[in-house]
Amino acid sequence: MLVILGYVGIGMLAWLYGDPRHILFPRNSTGWFCGIGPNKDKPHLFYFDILKCASSANPLVKTLSGLQCPTTQICVEKCPSTFWAVNPLEYLPGKLPKDVFIQSLCVPSFDLKKTDLTVSDVVSKELCPFFHIPTTAALGRCFPDIQKLGSIPGSFSNVPGLPASINETTSLIKNGTGGIINSFNMKNVGLRIFEDFASAWPWILLGLGIAMVVSLLFLLLLRFIAPVMIWLIIIGLLASGAYGIWHCYWEYDIYKQKSATITEVGFTTNFQSYLEVQETWLAILIILCVVEAIILLTLIFLRTRILIAIALIQESSRAIGHMMSSLAFPLVTFVLLLVCVSYWGATALYLATSGEPVYKVVPLNSSSGDCRSINGNKTCNPQTFNSSDYPECPSASCIFITYNEEGLFQKNMFNLQIYNAVAFLWCVNFVIALGQCTLAGAFASYYWAFNKPEDIPVFPVGASFLRTLRYHVGSLAFGSLILTVVQIVRIILEYIDHKTRSAQNPCARFVLCCLKCCFWCLEKFIKFINRNAYIMIAIYGKNFCVSAKNAFSLLMRNIVRVVVLDKVTDILLFFGKLLVVGGVGVLSFFFFSGRIKLPGDTFRSETLNYYWMPIITVVFGSYLIAHGFFSVYNMCVDTLFLCFLEDMERNDGSLQKPYFMSRKLMKILNKSNKQAK
Repeated sequence: MLVILGYVGIGMLAWLYGDPRHILFPRNSTGWFCGIGPNKDKPHLFYFDILKCASSANPLVKTLSGLQCPTTQICVEKCPSTFWAVNPLEYLPGKLPKDVFIQSLCVPSFDLKKTDLTVSDVVSKELCPFFHIPTTAALGRCFPDIQKLGSIPGSFSNVPGLPASINETTSLIKNGTGGIINSFNMKNVGLRIFEDFASAWPWILLGLGIAMVVSLLFLLLLRFIAPVMIWLIIIGLLASGAYGIWHCYWEYDIYKQKSATITEVGFTTNFQSYLEVQETWLAILIILCVVEAIILLTLIFLRTRILIAIALIQESSRAIGHMMSSLAFPLVTFVLLLVCVSYWGATALYLATSGEPVYKVVPLNSSSGDCRSINGNKTCNPQTFNSSDYPECPSASCIFITYNEEGLFQKNMFNLQIYNAVAFLWCVNFVIALGQCTLAGAFASYYWAFNKPEDIPVFPVGASFLRTLRYHVGSLAFGSLILTVVQIVRIILEYIDHKTRSAQNPCARFVLCCLKCCFWCLEKFIKFINRNAYIMIAIYGKNFCVSAKNAFSLLMRNIVRVVVLDKVTDILLFFGKLLVVGGVGVLSFFFFSGRIKLPGDTFRSETLNYYWMPIITVVFGSYLIAHGFFSVYNMCVDTLFLCFLEDMERNDGSLQKPYFMSRKLMKILNKSNKQAK
């Protein structure tokens, strides 16, 4: 609770000091945001001399601000879409600026009709751009339109301030801004995809609905089809092995008659040659025979445990049939996780923008005038800055450099971001633990109901959720904290590996690889222990450490049953996901590609720009739906299994200690409850 209160406090401080507009909206040279406030109708940022952005010719600006563009920037309503440049003849005296420039592309405080400046003065002070090229809007900024750069007019070769060669101009723009354009030139593709979603969303929802129905039916029908599926898979595996043995013997016999031996081939990189000698097929034959024998012996000695696993899977299907609300509970977990992610993202964003922006005086063109006195150390206010205060350097400008890091809050920004990340991981792990413990409590109430379904609580999932919040929050927080610590160590190792990759020797790489592998295994082990500890917490209500110890000891005493049940469940759920995702994916492919046409329907694949996008959406959504349903089912199997093991160890079938397991399980184990006389 203290960590959560601190997390809330950090969020409030970030909200008070932060201003995400610094990231969400571009700023012009005077510090105003484009798209809001006075520039509400001007959402795009226009660069006067885009070549300066491409070349980063000013080393002072490059050193101070890295990605800042050393040219005047204004907010415009629309990005220019044509080529234009000041004609060299228009620099002659007598030519009025109002007859040369466009007011909407000049600095807002500069009035072309009232100025006494010459065209040359306007250009040197960057009050208006002396050229512009076709641009496209991306992230609120006007970037060059690469597709139209190939048609630069020949007149651009005579424009003062531009390279003499048109090819050099084109190359400079492409090299400097091509990466940005290639990254954000997907706007048209995005619009087309959006149009596809707008026209196909009813059919996408229908596909996801089909996936939900198929997942639900599969889980409910497992009580009937689980034995058939398991034995068909086992028989198919044995049949495949038998065919492999026969085929290897057949190939071996053919090459034996040809007297083809491996000594004739020798060592070669042509692996096909090794398939043409008898020794290769004899080796494969022996390996397959050994594997087939192991599988047969395993089935013979573990047949009872396989039957128990199948019975537990069928019992889990019955439990879900009596608790249909459990299938909707992952939505609660999803909403809580969404809240955690949203809060973390918002807090990180506000923290990153909590400092006031720092502007410094920088010469835009170091070749004009004497700008040596400007060293980039003097701060300024872009809204009140006047270049006339620096007569020795006419190109002096006030440019954004960074955010203020001098305050107490800003100095601890890194620590606050670390706290934000750690608290986020802990909250996420806690929400997942809350969901697991809630479902475990509901399914445990089903197993320990002696007369099913009469003794099952009316609202088992809701009651388990309230019980978990009332009694087990501390245990869940402790278990999720242990997992969070392991995850933090893994993140630190990944960070160290990323930062030192270029300086690592083979020994260091080996050590880091071993450490990452060990902590990955440790995280998986902790998740396994936590999951079973939460089940024991839901059953007995004991603390985390005692529940984890009891669950681990119980599982180790029945390790063979654990392995068999785990693998049988994995096989069933794998084929279930394959059925749902594959079936719905194939159906959506035939529909959206136009191979399935409904009578009287005008929706065709020809109306879609990219018919594969709805297909991908349906397939991905189907996987998430199937994963959500099957995660509930997996939790049910694990809970009933632990309850079954506890039932076996604590009860003996007497009147005082009757078995709570199903009759089918008692029949498999040759056990029964004594009847009262």
